[in-house]
Amino acid sequence: MPAMFSLSMMMFLQFFIWGAWYVTVGNFMNSRGMFDEVSWAYTVGPIAAIISPFFLGFVADRYFATEKVLGTLHLLGGVTMFIAPFAAGISPTLFIIVLLLHMLCYMPTLGLTNTLAFHNIENQERQFPIIRVFGTIGWIAANLVVSKVFQADTSEMQFYITGAAALALGVFSFALPHTPPPSAGKKVTFREIMGVDALALMKERSFAVFIVSSFLICIPLAAYYAYAPVFVGKVGFTSPGAWMSIGQVSEIIFMLLIPIFFAYLGVKWMLFVGMFAWVLRYGLFSAADEGNMWMLVLAGIVLHGICYDFFFVTGFIYTDKKCSKELRGQAQGFLVFVTQGLGLGIGAKLVGYIVKMYTPPEAQALQAEAQKLTVQAYGMTDLAAAAELREKAGELGGQAVQMMDWGMIWLIPCIFAGVIMILFGLLFHDKAADETSMTSEDEASSPAAH
Repeated sequence: MPAMFSLSMMMFLQFFIWGAWYVTVGNFMNSRGMFDEVSWAYTVGPIAAIISPFFLGFVADRYFATEKVLGTLHLLGGVTMFIAPFAAGISPTLFIIVLLLHMLCYMPTLGLTNTLAFHNIENQERQFPIIRVFGTIGWIAANLVVSKVFQADTSEMQFYITGAAALALGVFSFALPHTPPPSAGKKVTFREIMGVDALALMKERSFAVFIVSSFLICIPLAAYYAYAPVFVGKVGFTSPGAWMSIGQVSEIIFMLLIPIFFAYLGVKWMLFVGMFAWVLRYGLFSAADEGNMWMLVLAGIVLHGICYDFFFVTGFIYTDKKCSKELRGQAQGFLVFVTQGLGLGIGAKLVGYIVKMYTPPEAQALQAEAQKLTVQAYGMTDLAAAAELREKAGELGGQAVQMMDWGMIWLIPCIFAGVIMILFGLLFHDKAADETSMTSEDEASSPAAH
């Protein structure tokens, strides 16, 4: 099997697994009366992102072939996804624990797939972007399969699809090119894994401003990943997951345009425009009313290409420019820890509190009733009656969402992001980075998250 084909298929399945449940789990939880716990579902990823470097550094990179570790983790992660629907019928806490177990298996595989790809291609700068784009295609395909083919935005089918894809990649991984552990025989320290040496870069004011701004901006960014699919469903878009995939199509387009924009805007204004896109997106969501709701919400989704590529991808490129080759891995790991670990993790919980603040008591009562019906349905032997109860729970959850003050829910992260954007614009000055043109090597360092 040609390496490019097998690696592209690997990347396709890798992000199919993530996209199959991550976009629509909030809709599922709302239909089961677990809306209060949605923020926790989007906290488990950041927790796993913080823990996974230790597993990669101390175990996966030192003792076992990469393809075998990848396969084993996906097999385990697939099993957890098949357990998730049953856990949801018992209690929200157990459901969140199962999601955490899945993400603890999944997050290390993001680094493993990159390691495996880089080891088995000859021209990293030209070949890796081609392989990586199949990941985004996989994410889009997962959204369409779950949302359009199976219409599973609110059903447990999304977890079975995820589990099946994970098992498929788990088995397929053992047929991937052999990749020996990259750090076999090398001494790996806690200092290296945590990127402590990269902290020396913080002595430079511009890089410190960039890191602090990246951390702070990721706090309001968590609102989109956790609650936009629920909001899209509330607005009236059928198959929310399919509509959300438009954002990934936009991401592909702007990814291809990054070299052009980078040449004209430079690092500072690329990051600034990326932050502004998030402010604009939340502003559009907040301003949406009955007269223009569909148009504004759809525009906010389309902005994802600028939001993601201009901010996250440019951030990784800038970090790559600022450090030596010896510190590159530590610096990139430190940025992931600060943004996708701490920033999005803290943000998911804070946004959860904001959502609860603007959920009236009547809506909370409906959500509680929906959860009771879900638990009751789980214990029934009459499958038809249980399905009726779950459908009723979904209706109550939908009614509760309609009663929430979404204008304020989106306005607060809009203002938060706006303040960070302005401070970044005033404090960040790094002409040296702008003078260095982006090379094809920079493009290959783009991050894995969506």
